[in-house]
Amino acid sequence: MNSRLFLWSLVSALAGFLFGFDTVVISGAEKTIQNLWGLSPAMHGLAMGAALWGTVLGSLVGSWPTDHFGRKNTLLWIGLLFLVGSLWSAFANEVHGFMAARFLGGIAIGVSTVAAPLYISEISPPESRGRLAGMFQFNIVFGILVAFVSNSLLADRGENAWRWMLGIMALPSVLYTIACFMIPESPRWLLSRKNDRAGGIGVLRLITPQATAAELEASADAMTAASDEGSSAQGFWCRSMKTPILIAFLVAFFNQLSGINAILYFAPRIFELTGLGQKAALLQSVGIGITNLVFTFVGLWLIDRLGRRTLLYIGSFGYIASLGLCSWAFFTEHFSIVPACIFAFIAAHAVGQGAVIWVLISEVFPDRFRALGQSLGSFTHWIFAALLTTFFPKMVAAFPAGYVFLFFCFMMVLQLIWVRLMVTETKGVPLEDMERQLGIR
Repeated sequence: MNSRLFLWSLVSALAGFLFGFDTVVISGAEKTIQNLWGLSPAMHGLAMGAALWGTVLGSLVGSWPTDHFGRKNTLLWIGLLFLVGSLWSAFANEVHGFMAARFLGGIAIGVSTVAAPLYISEISPPESRGRLAGMFQFNIVFGILVAFVSNSLLADRGENAWRWMLGIMALPSVLYTIACFMIPESPRWLLSRKNDRAGGIGVLRLITPQATAAELEASADAMTAASDEGSSAQGFWCRSMKTPILIAFLVAFFNQLSGINAILYFAPRIFELTGLGQKAALLQSVGIGITNLVFTFVGLWLIDRLGRRTLLYIGSFGYIASLGLCSWAFFTEHFSIVPACIFAFIAAHAVGQGAVIWVLISEVFPDRFRALGQSLGSFTHWIFAALLTTFFPKMVAAFPAGYVFLFFCFMMVLQLIWVRLMVTETKGVPLEDMERQLGIR
């Protein structure tokens, strides 16, 4: 693989590291913040969900800067938003300022889920697109692991430990922002949006240095032609776009209805329900991060070998088994198996939905609508993540935990049916040929 291509993909995927860290770091601070400011369950849910509501806005509008200012500039500004959000939340002195800071960081997360996978997908050759675009997910789970470890290490720093937990993210935010200056713009954006043929061919030459001038010209022609066809066809919300729209919506919908974000956010609290102490619960959460990282490696190794659809099958069966057993454990008070069930759930997610979601959404839309389609999938993901995270504490308070996990298990049965009936394999298909693969043309 071209070393430049790997480096550019890695830099872009580091937005996923900040995403993962910022999303989960709150799990170590949420109980302290609730006690510090005397938050009611409703206000506590709003404070914990503030970042996710920011992601809803960021994902909803993320296609606009990505298309108008370019993929590179959007990625750079994401780093600055993460930096401001992390410092502001660390120094917040009341809940409303804290919520505003978390909301700002959430906007950065939402935009990153549009711009970063899209950028990587657009610079990647078909045979390695899954692994390269999947690096975004790998960095998400690496950020999650680092956040869990960081929370565990900083937990003994006294009454202001939670401020250190939230503020430490300023360092990787600065490093990521600086690294963004080293990557080029997407050749597809240069060709289709900026009409900069020389610039687009220049980036293509860096991606495939062995290609001849004629081959580079042919690649540029194919990208331009795909964009022209998209612009002259019907709009985004038309019957011919039904398949990619449904794929993007449903893969994001089922991703969150597995309960993944709710479990990650409240992992220490879930483990405390089984009788573990607070410190032991934090250490168990580190185990979640390690499991997530290891099985994400497995998913990335398999995604260009077995394909996206097969991984969704594997993940669905793993979800159903682990969530079903977890529900049974809470109903029958066999709490000793809950940590193992949660780890199995995380493994199933990492191999299946975790490895596939951002890759699949970035692949299935025509060039002209790729940013808008990525925004649709990202928005769907985050609106359900925000709703679940906001209401999860109330769900656990209102219903026995066994029913909550049983609901998530049922949703994964529906996901399995969806994969069987509707998901089309995209492994190894050039982006410019995806329309024919999905029956858009």
